[in-house]
Amino acid sequence: MAQNKEDFSDISPYNDSVFKEKIRNLVKEPGFIHALNYAVPPSDVPVLIEELLKIDNTYDFQHQIMFPFLEMLAKTTTSGISLGGIKNYQPSMNYTFITNHRDIVLDASFLNLAFLRKGLPTSEVAIGNNLLVYEWINDLVRLNKSFIVKRNTGLREGLFAAKHLSAYIHHTLLEKHESVWIAQREGRAKDSSDHTQDALIKMLALSGEGTFMERLKEINLMPVAISYEYDPNDYLKSKEFLLRRRNPEFKKSQRDDLFSMETGLMQFKGKVHFQLTPRINAKLDQIGNFRDVSTSARCACRIIDQAIHRSYQIFPINYVAFDILNTTERFASQYDENTKIEVEDYFNAQLDKVDLPDITKEERDFMMEMMLVMYANPLKNKLKTILGE
Repeated sequence: MAQNKEDFSDISPYNDSVFKEKIRNLVKEPGFIHALNYAVPPSDVPVLIEELLKIDNTYDFQHQIMFPFLEMLAKTTTSGISLGGIKNYQPSMNYTFITNHRDIVLDASFLNLAFLRKGLPTSEVAIGNNLLVYEWINDLVRLNKSFIVKRNTGLREGLFAAKHLSAYIHHTLLEKHESVWIAQREGRAKDSSDHTQDALIKMLALSGEGTFMERLKEINLMPVAISYEYDPNDYLKSKEFLLRRRNPEFKKSQRDDLFSMETGLMQFKGKVHFQLTPRINAKLDQIGNFRDVSTSARCACRIIDQAIHRSYQIFPINYVAFDILNTTERFASQYDENTKIEVEDYFNAQLDKVDLPDITKEERDFMMEMMLVMYANPLKNKLKTILGE
């Protein structure tokens, strides 16, 4: 295969030649210092800055700074992070890990933590430029092996950006010999019903050689199912559903996005599980090529969705939500009465955090229904995939 000569410096992670310079600039940023004071005890910040200034490469940054930070986050905000399906991972191979999207920051970070714990290489991470609201955030994520997905561009610029991103992902796997992580859709599924976007699969196949399916196979797509016991942003999503119901034109602000990132990072998530599934190349071979790209993309999406839906870890809260939502006791064997009361108390306590004036009882009931829907949907989709319901 011919070497890709395209310049990716506008979107790629920073390489080690500029690492020290970028770190020196980063630790002078008031916003970064403020974030550090929020994330770690303020008395530890001077020592951490000293440690940062000694580092001159990505590997050491991830192992000496990010690894212990993520372990601290896992210890304080989860009941444990588990990784299943490791038999599907061959260390000699690079993958495009494609996952459902629950948390803006932690989906890829906790997956990389699970790899670090096993001594496996971390992946490069796709992050939308809409989240890079300050220059120091752009620098921080690119020091930490993230590459940029350009969004909100015009039509012509959007097509160029998609081709450029696709070329970069192929280049990363085939020439840099690194794995990448990308979410199956732009933005999180607010109702936790996870489905892969056709446009994303089409983008991935813009680069590479051969037919549409051959170009997809080139990047070893591996679906990964992410299951969080609790979503710290559940009440913010319910609030957003209500605001959209009140005003269909409602759009979140940058401040809303930052608060969602902060809430997802620092609040309790319960158990977190990642399930690696087989790469989809064999299934792409089975279905073969179609004449049109849209049909090919839809079929690839279906394969990814089924792998993710089948592989969710289902928690008691999901069973309770499903039964309440559907007025059934179908899964009553999966929880006891105390658990059901605890779940209902949790939902009510989360909804009490919604800071909107004049919420009517009917609106509160609507938000409760949306809360139940987002916790029931992983189970609903799993049943649909396994049992054909």
